[in-house]
Amino acid sequence: MTAERNQSERRSRSRCRVLIVDDDPSLRRLLCLRLESAGFDVVTVDGARAALGRIASEIPDLVVTDLRMEGMDGLELFRTLRERMPALPVIILTAHGTIPDAVTATREGAFAFLTKPFDSGQLVAVVNDALGPTGTQGKSAPWRREIVTRSRVMESLLSEIELVARSGVSVLIQGPSGTGKELIARAIHAASDRAEAPFVAINCAAIPTDLLESELFGHRKGAFTGATRDRDGLFVEANGGTLLLDEVGDMPLNFQAKLLRVLQEGRVRPVGARSEQSVDVRVLSATHQDLERALTEGRFREDLFYRLNVVRLEIPPLRDRPEDIPLLAEHFLAQVQSAQPDKPRIGGFSPEAIQLLVGHDWPGNIRQLRNVVQQVVALCRVGPIPADLVRRALRDETSRYTPLAEARAEFDRDYLSRLLHMTSGNVAEAARLAKRSRTDLYRLLARYQLDPLAFKSLRTRSDRD
Repeated sequence: MTAERNQSERRSRSRCRVLIVDDDPSLRRLLCLRLESAGFDVVTVDGARAALGRIASEIPDLVVTDLRMEGMDGLELFRTLRERMPALPVIILTAHGTIPDAVTATREGAFAFLTKPFDSGQLVAVVNDALGPTGTQGKSAPWRREIVTRSRVMESLLSEIELVARSGVSVLIQGPSGTGKELIARAIHAASDRAEAPFVAINCAAIPTDLLESELFGHRKGAFTGATRDRDGLFVEANGGTLLLDEVGDMPLNFQAKLLRVLQEGRVRPVGARSEQSVDVRVLSATHQDLERALTEGRFREDLFYRLNVVRLEIPPLRDRPEDIPLLAEHFLAQVQSAQPDKPRIGGFSPEAIQLLVGHDWPGNIRQLRNVVQQVVALCRVGPIPADLVRRALRDETSRYTPLAEARAEFDRDYLSRLLHMTSGNVAEAARLAKRSRTDLYRLLARYQLDPLAFKSLRTRSDRD
């Protein structure tokens, strides 16, 4: 049984990627051997700047870094990662004389530190602890399979989602319309210990004020005109599971006090009933509105706001994650074609069409992209989908992508990594998008230690998964 359990644990960890950062090649090899034998997918780099370049192409599930390295040291790397990706766990390796620095790092949020020479069993145990009890931080974890992304900002958000899902606290999901707030809420539910219980969603903006109480709390027969039978509300329907209050910013002010009471007491009283009933529901809420502004304008209760806003997650607009646009476009194309099995297959988008999609501002975000894909598929007789159909769907709006020479120097790495994401590591295509020669682009990639092969391997690995 022990052997079977160890084999099961190795399988559960096989999707978890660990990035090892150390300028000592012999120690890198030793760490790699120990972790690979425990079932982890391991990547190694020889310094902090190389680590940042690697992370620009793909965010690992865990970073193990030496503290003392030439150039940028491990402490500076940790602080940079903490600022950019606060949920990414970091383990620091330290020699005996640098333990005080490692202790400082753990106080600032590093997961743990290990002294050299390290014990292999202790290393694997700490890595397992950092990744959680079941290894669900892997990129193919079931709870995140519906979320299509290769964006660093989205991967950071997903790592935060996994943390808050296990905590059970109330979460406020904010983001522009069309960014997928309900999809994120479903991911939180799926990653939580309530995953086998119901997930129920209600759009508070779509329910008339006089029906909202009945919809959420239920009613008894005869409570009002049309109440011909008893009806359980959505709180009872979601009992044991999760309830999403979508567009909670549009909830009527006079109903907010009733909702607050239910959240505080865990009991609901159906309309027309004399008694209450207990409910065990985790409440998630979502809105595109600025709730702080609604507070100052008196449109939203402060006490309810703090009850809902224990943790806040911000979903970025699609224009801030352009590297996801080709991936999403192909995903929606596959969905549309699978729903139309009798229609001839379309072989994807032309490169010019992809360039137009990537350059668009997407005020309607992912919902708008899905609609554009549906429109061009309906009008396309044979693939690949040409640029003129995309241009027609986008109403001739021009590209917003700027030449690389105009980008500010401190954003060069992000700019280049996005180009490589969009082109799957094709340097010639990336150079064309950036309006630079391939020689110039190779020089810039070398400066920021970005390896095009790492971006090509992402698509290969995605296809294999």
